[in-house]
Amino acid sequence: MPFIDTKNLEPKQPLPGWEGRFINSEKMTFGYYAVTAGSTIHEHSHLQEEVWHVIEGQLEVTIDGETAIAGEGCVAVIPPHVSHSVRVLVDSKAIVVDSPTRKAVGAASTA
Repeated sequence: MPFIDTKNLEPKQPLPGWEGRFINSEKMTFGYYAVTAGSTIHEHSHLQEEVWHVIEGQLEVTIDGETAIAGEGCVAVIPPHVSHSVRVLVDSKAIVVDSPTRKAVGAASTA
């Protein structure tokens, strides 16, 4: 299916405060998140490259020990196998893309 309306995807909560809608293309996983202030993702790493695009709000993103505030329009690029964590400073929306696919995140459906 070449066109997907993300508003029609079933929302999942992979972590408290993290509501996401997920799709997989052949080589990438897309997560469309609405997150509440104070929510976090613990420090972790995985084999996928991961790109965070903040649509609205502010996230505190730590990548390999370096912390920055990512606001609206900001992109954070996390290389494969690099430790990272996220803390939500205000209610926010972000698109997160993993490559190659990361099917375990949010029990993503295949597009």
